[in-house]
Amino acid sequence: MLTTRNPRSLERAARRARWSALAAAIAISVAACGGAGPGKDANANAQTAIPVEVAAANHQSVTANYSGTATLEAVGDAQVVAKTTGIVLKILVEEGQRVEKGQLLAQLDDDQARNKFAQSDATLKKAQAAYDKAEKGLALKITPRADYDRDKYDLETQKAVVAGAQLDLSYTRIVAPIAGVIAKRSIKVGNLVQTNQNLFQIVDLDPLEAVLNVPERDLDTLKPGQSVQIRVDALGGKSFAGSIARIAPVVDAASGTFRATCQFRDQSGALKPGMFGRIEVAYDQRHDALVVPRTALVEEDGESSVFIIEPAPPKAKTDKPDATKGKPGEAVAAEKALPPTPAFVAKRRIVKTGYVEGDRVEIRDGLKDGERVITIGRNAVRDGTEVQVLEETNKPTAVASNAVPGKAV
Repeated sequence: MLTTRNPRSLERAARRARWSALAAAIAISVAACGGAGPGKDANANAQTAIPVEVAAANHQSVTANYSGTATLEAVGDAQVVAKTTGIVLKILVEEGQRVEKGQLLAQLDDDQARNKFAQSDATLKKAQAAYDKAEKGLALKITPRADYDRDKYDLETQKAVVAGAQLDLSYTRIVAPIAGVIAKRSIKVGNLVQTNQNLFQIVDLDPLEAVLNVPERDLDTLKPGQSVQIRVDALGGKSFAGSIARIAPVVDAASGTFRATCQFRDQSGALKPGMFGRIEVAYDQRHDALVVPRTALVEEDGESSVFIIEPAPPKAKTDKPDATKGKPGEAVAAEKALPPTPAFVAKRRIVKTGYVEGDRVEIRDGLKDGERVITIGRNAVRDGTEVQVLEETNKPTAVASNAVPGKAV
């Protein structure tokens, strides 16, 4: 049966094979170094060359990113609670349904509230009639001033009672305090609800926010309005664009971080509150930076360095074996069997690094365009070590040159 392998799997397999071959070659070379001594021939000296892979430094575009993780939160999130006691008669919305501010969500039994309102309204009409009579009598000077004032205050009190009864009646209509989506329904028809009991939860999915806790050293790096990208694992790593909405004006003394609030607007509705995402903020970009693979960088004694390869200096010629000794032709055959002398040596170079993006690092000083650096095998070499170049790996930097600004490769 014919099977087809993933090209990435083949590439990884080939990479592992090269690593294995390189490790074996290094082991053989090190063993050869240990066995070499005075009196060894040129063939043994040639075997001391360390096999390495190299890559050429070249100019590319590199983006400086700050990366962090955060959980999405809804900007608008309201708990709808009961403001009065009653039996649920109707439920007009369900979870996942979009509602507008002021829309009717449920109806409670309003018989008692309507009865109280009717009683208070009737009493108000009676108070109004008494006041009107007192006002006319005062004008004709047949009603005492005290009686007029009493009827006036009774009228004002009854107006307040009617307003309260009308408010209680309105509480039997459960309406949406904000626009959004019904996230949770906590009641059923026929339930007796009490005052302050949770009935619905409404969330506004546009926009969503995520808060980054950023180290204080980056306080001058991140600014409101900068573009951000969020990748959500739950959506297969899909990326969504957003921006920094605001930066907290204070630094938390306990953690040494400040809050950067990022805002995302997703018209498709794929983003949901509570989703976990990886956020990247692209705060600077260099369009003509000298870059090398990160695998070439050596961090030692607080310094950054790379090993470049240079042509090996020519070796002094040695006397040829005496052709008169031994069998005829043995000297000539031995000379022809010698492998060529290694053509390169490793040289340690102190460098100044800049931005790091994915598998690339910017070199701001200490390296020139086109110089080849050791990427694999650098741990086995020292300054002046003879090396044998197995492969020039410019693939990582070539791929990185096509990176989208703001995204790490």
